[in-house]
Amino acid sequence: VQLQASGGGSVQAGGSLRLSCTASGGAFSAHHMGWFRQTSEKEREFVAAVSATGSSQYYADSSKGRFVISRDNAKNIVYLQMNSLKPEDTAIYFCAARNKWNIHDFSSAYSSRYTYYYWGQGTLVTVSS
Repeated sequence: VQLQASGGGSVQAGGSLRLSCTASGGAFSAHHMGWFRQTSEKEREFVAAVSATGSSQYYADSSKGRFVISRDNAKNIVYLQMNSLKPEDTAIYFCAARNKWNIHDFSSAYSSRYTYYYWGQGTLVTVSS
């Protein structure tokens, strides 16, 4: 499956952005999806994930209460709505996918970058103070 992330940009602290990740070339509804972010100072870190059916959502502590992950399996898109943005949210954001048929328990593995086999190219989010 190929992933294309979009929606990044520059915003002031307290603002909002919605990232999108469009999938092609595979059965999107059979894939668990995740969002990660990376800066030059930090390794790639988990932001949020959603199960293949959309019934379960998972968040990093830094994302809880501010970010919402959702998916539209009819359109092959996963979204990350980011609200109350902070300068420390500045990063390149990546979407990632893992086929549900070859992982036993996504609920215990969603936060690891090594869980995901497919990655998008990243979209830059810059939050100014």
